[in-house]
Amino acid sequence: MLTLYHHPMSGPSRYVRLMLSEYGLATEFVEEKPWARRDDFLALNPSGALPVLLDETGAAVCGAAVIGEFLDETSGAMMREKRLMPENPLARAEVRRLAEWFLVKFEAEVARYLVGERVFKHFMRGAEGGGAPEAGLIRAGRTNLKNHLRYVGWLAASRDWLAGGRLSQADLAAAAMLSVMDYLGEVDWNGEPAARDWYARVKSRPSFRPLLADKVAGLPPVAHYVDLDF
Repeated sequence: MLTLYHHPMSGPSRYVRLMLSEYGLATEFVEEKPWARRDDFLALNPSGALPVLLDETGAAVCGAAVIGEFLDETSGAMMREKRLMPENPLARAEVRRLAEWFLVKFEAEVARYLVGERVFKHFMRGAEGGGAPEAGLIRAGRTNLKNHLRYVGWLAASRDWLAGGRLSQADLAAAAMLSVMDYLGEVDWNGEPAARDWYARVKSRPSFRPLLADKVAGLPPVAHYVDLDF
């Protein structure tokens, strides 16, 4: 059985969870606090970053984008029309571009600030970098989120799915990252109706149900988070 080290408020971890569910892969989930930098976890991934997937042999595959490629090669290639990566090389390049956009750019410009300041700092000890959230970083994350959401709205209005004509890893990457922001009540869906309608379609998939069940102690989700018709 596969094993995934993740955190419920880690967007890249959620992306891998969605892929695992879409491909029907039995997985054991281990919640990891990345700020704790446990020796055993660092032995798996010296960078200390989530997510980390262990295959059936115990070999570690580190990083959301790398895990996504690994799952496509080991499982997706056999999924035919349910594969989350298209067959055409140019179409694959677009999926990879958008997946990287959200897993790397969105993470750096939005999630690092909003999740780091509003969530992780809440649980970190002072020696780990915990403390009061910095208002300036939160403002920066919120400003950047508006720009990213505007881009999602443009993509959703221009295409059937974000990268083209069918669901792909790009949709899962974007939805995973936005789902954390949605949990925190940071997303103004009314301002981008095309993005809202696209997200509702992804949110209604069976693979999304475990994400909607996520709860963080002392930090409940906003009321509409579990509403499929928000």
